[in-house]
Parts: sequence; C-alpha cells; structure tokens
Amino acid sequence: MGTGIVVGLNGTGDSSTPSAQLLASLLRRESSTTFTPSLLSSANIALVMVTAELGPWDREGSAIDINISSVGNAKSLQGGMLLATELKGLDGEVYAVARVAAISTSSWTVEGKTGSKASKNHPTVGRIPNGAIVERSELSQFFQMLGGKRCITLSLRQPSFSTAERIRQAIEKMYPNTAAAEDPGTVRVFVPEEVAAGQEIAFLDKIVQADVEVDVPAIVVINERTGTIVVGGNVTILETAIAQGSLVVKVKEQKIVSQPTTPFTDAATTQAVDDTSIAVEEKEGALIALPKTVTVDELARALNAIGASPRDLIAIFDALKKAGALQARLEMM
Repeated sequence: MGTGIVVGLNGTGDSSTPSAQLLASLLRRESSTTFTPSLLSSANIALVMVTAELGPWDREGSAIDINISSVGNAKSLQGGMLLATELKGLDGEVYAVARVAAISTSSWTVEGKTGSKASKNHPTVGRIPNGAIVERSELSQFFQMLGGKRCITLSLRQPSFSTAERIRQAIEKMYPNTAAAEDPGTVRVFVPEEVAAGQEIAFLDKIVQADVEVDVPAIVVINERTGTIVVGGNVTILETAIAQGSLVVKVKEQKIVSQPTTPFTDAATTQAVDDTSIAVEEKEGALIALPKTVTVDELARALNAIGASPRDLIAIFDALKKAGALQARLEMM
C-alpha cells in the first residue's frame, strides 16, 4: 500500500491540508521552486490510498492491478490521474511503483448549483488495471527438497477430508507411492526419480489434469447490506415449523387550524396546532411446517411458499441456525 495524489479532478477533490502538503513535497523534489501547502489548496487534487496484491509468481517488471480509495473528503475521482506512488509492504520495503495513469471508477456523479446531486455506483473508489510495476518480488518456489527428494505441496482452496483423499487417490493411480494427504487442506506429492530435473512443471501439469469430484461444503452466505443470500447445494433443514408475519407502524404528523366557534370563546384566537395519529397494523402469518429438505430447489420452494422477502429470509435462516434445524454453516458478510 501507499499514499498517493490524484490530480486533474474537475472540482470534485478534497481541499484538506494533508493533500496539499503531499503535493508540495512532491513538487519540491521535482523542481527547485519552493511551494507551500497554502498555495496548492485546491479541489482539483485528492489524497488517496493505493493498494495492490503481490502474487507469488509476480516477478520484477511484471504489471499488477491497483485499487485507489479516497482518504479525504473528495466527492469523486472520476477523470482524475494518479501520480507515481511507491507501494510498500509491512516491512517498509518498496515492492511496486504505481505508474501515472487514468483512474477507472465505473461510476459518475453530477451536482447542481443548488445542492442537488445524482450519482451512480461509488465514485470515490477506482482501479487501474496493470497500474503498477513490480520492483521487488518474493522468492517463491513450487517444490522443495525433503529427505533428498523433490516435494510439491498442494493447498486446497476449500479444506475437505473427502476432497484431499480423492486427490491423493487420483495421483496414486498415475504415480504410485508418491502422494500423501497430510490434513484436509494439504496434499504432499513427491516427484518420482524418473522425472528429470527441469521437468517438474510438466509433472505438475499432468497430475492436475485429473478430474476429482469436489466435496461442496454446506454453507449459507448472507450479505445483510444488500439483502443477498447464497445457499450451497448440500444445505438441508430438519423438519420444523415457521411463522412469518410483519408489523406495520404508521406515524402521521400534520398541522391543523383550530377555529373557536363555540359559546364562551369570545376571547379565543385562531391557532395552528400539531396533530399526531398512530396506526398499528399486524399481518398475522400462518405457522407453516417445512419437511426435511434435500436439495436447494426444495428448500427454495418451501421458503417461497411462506412469501418471505430476502430480508425475512435472513431472519429465518438466523433463527433456524439458533434452533439447530439448519444443517449448514451460516456466514455473514
């Protein structure tokens, strides 16, 4: 990550002191003219945080993608250009340098003179494909020496006892006595002696071509911010009953005019008074029994029979998990 400056904004940048100070420091290195932050305070620049992910095979000179996020009170990074920025690791060393390039925000924002504004997506976050050049890489090797033998360690993306054992069996069919499943997420493979030095990639390419049935975990992923629910194929629900209903509370406030017209109100005056009305409506939900489901299709049809919205389904899944009826892992994003 690194701290950078975006320039060329059309009045949508931030006018904070840190952005002006960073730009002043940059200009002092580039020229002999002395600039002060007070002279560079402008809404056409923005202080941003630049981040990137350095992969294990990204070598010196290769290009990696970068993400740019506004740090100050900038309204939009649309149309801006990122100046060269050093990207450092947690050890303080520079691993990549973001090049001067235009930012893609995949959004837009417009604002009127009276304060009205319209925007699409998130204009204060952008990215630059291949926006940084790797200056320093990590030393990564795909095989190591154990007991005088070449060894390759396969790491499963989703740890599973069943998947690890199936991978071991598939490798053993091609090269007997070469593979061992150490744990649910690791399969260790020893390179046979007949594989010559320098042919390790060809050996690895051959063993990864085997088709292995992957054990899909039973999991329900819920994003409460967007109301998105993703249910895995192995999710089941024990026989249970669900009641789904909604409570609607309406509060209405308005001003009414009080006009005294009855006897003994000669000295009274016309006044505007506040009037508040509250209405509570409860829609009762029937208690619906759900049989033990086997497939996602049956689960979806059972929940759709209740007429639940995505927000209701989030509460239902949470309650099913607490009741012990949901036979899956529930993950909240």
